Amino acid sequence: MKLFNAFAGKGSWGFILVTMFLNFLGFSIIIPILPFLVGEYVHGENAIALAVGILLAVYALCQFIAAPGLGAISDKIGRRPILLISLLGSVVGYVILGIGGALWVLFLGRIIDGLTGGNISTVFAYVSDITAPKERGKMFGLIGAAGGFGFMIGPALGGFLGTISIATPLFAAAGITLLNVLWGYFVLPESLPHHRRTADFSLRHLNPLAPLQYVFALKPMRLLFVAAFLLFFALNAMYGNASVFMKDVFSWGTEQIGLLLFIVGVVDVFSQGYLVRRLLPLYNEEKLATWGLALMICGFFIAASTAYISSVALLYAGIIILNIGDGLFEPTTNTIISTMVDHSMQGKVQGAYQGIQSVARVLGPLFADWIYAYGRALPYGTEALIAVLALFVLVTALPAVKLHRHTVVQAEPEVFPAA
Repeated sequence: MKLFNAFAGKGSWGFILVTMFLNFLGFSIIIPILPFLVGEYVHGENAIALAVGILLAVYALCQFIAAPGLGAISDKIGRRPILLISLLGSVVGYVILGIGGALWVLFLGRIIDGLTGGNISTVFAYVSDITAPKERGKMFGLIGAAGGFGFMIGPALGGFLGTISIATPLFAAAGITLLNVLWGYFVLPESLPHHRRTADFSLRHLNPLAPLQYVFALKPMRLLFVAAFLLFFALNAMYGNASVFMKDVFSWGTEQIGLLLFIVGVVDVFSQGYLVRRLLPLYNEEKLATWGLALMICGFFIAASTAYISSVALLYAGIIILNIGDGLFEPTTNTIISTMVDHSMQGKVQGAYQGIQSVARVLGPLFADWIYAYGRALPYGTEALIAVLALFVLVTALPAVKLHRHTVVQAEPEVFPAA
C-alpha cells in the first residue's frame, strides 16, 4: 500500500494510480477464466485456443481504432472527460461479458470495452501534463507499478472468484470500476489548461492512422516505435496463448494460472515501483530500456524451453526474468516518447503509442494461437527471436533518439501543477 500512500493528499495522483491498478486488474482478472468462458460455447483444444486469440484480437483492434482518436480529442478538450468515459465503457463491457449466453455476446462486450479503451494513453498524457520531463521516468514507473499491482491481484482474484462461477470475476471488476468512475467524477481535476490545448483539430484526427503518420514522419521516433511494436507483438503473443499453454501442457486450472500471473504482478511492482526509481539516478532511460529488453530476451528463451522440458520451476524463472526486463523497458520507453514532443502533442503521441500496442495485441495472440496448432513450442521460440530483432532496432535508433529528445526537453515550458 506504500505505492498508493505515497501520493495521498495530492489530488489527482490517487485517482490516477487506482485507475491504472483497475486497468490491469480488469485485463488480468479475465486471463485465468477466458479458456473456460469460451469453452462454454466452443469445444476442442485448438478451437478454444483460436477463439481465445480472436476474442483478444477483436478487443485490441477496437482499441487501435479508437485510442489514437481519443488521445487526439483529449489534446483538444482535456484529459478528464476522456478518462471517465473510457472507464464507463469498461464497466459496460464487463457486465456484458458476465451476462454471456452466446459467443457473440462475449465479442460484443470486448468490442464496447475496446472502443472506449483510451484511458491508458490518456493516463500517460495526464502524467506528462503534471510532471517535469526529468521526473517522468520515476512517475511512469510508479503508475506502471500500480498496473503491476493490478496484474498481481487480478489473476489471483479471477482464479478464486472463478471457482464460484465464471461470471463472478467479471461482475466484480464492473462494480469496482464503477466506484472508481464515481470517485473520479468528484476528485479528478483537469490537467491540460486551455492555453496548452491543440488548436488544430478536425475529423481527420479520428483516423487511427493519423497519429501513426505523424510519429512515423520522425525517423528517431519511427525506429523507436518499430522496436516497441516488435517487443509488444512478442509479449502479447506469449500472454495471449499462455493460459491455453498452461492448461494443455501442465494441466493447470484457474487457480494455478492465477498464481503464476500473481507472481508476474509482484515482479512488476518490484521492477517498476522500486528498481526503476533506484536505477534512474544512476543510468539514463536509454540504457535501462536496452537492459530491460535484453533481460526480456533471456526470459523468452527460458520460457520457450518449457515447451520441451515440462518444468514448472523453469517456467517461473523465465516469466520472472522476462517481467523484470519488461518493468525496466516500459516506463523508460514511455518517458523517452513523452519527452520527444511538447504538451500539445502528448495525447496524440501517447494515443499512437497505445495504437501500436493495440495492433500488437491484435496480431500477437492470433499469430501464437495459429502456429500453436502446429506445435506447442513454435510460438515461444518465435517470440524470442522477434525480441532479438527488437533489441537490434532499439540499439540502432538510440543515438538519434537521444539527440532529438534533448532538443525538445530544452524547450519544455514550466509544467502545469494539477490540483
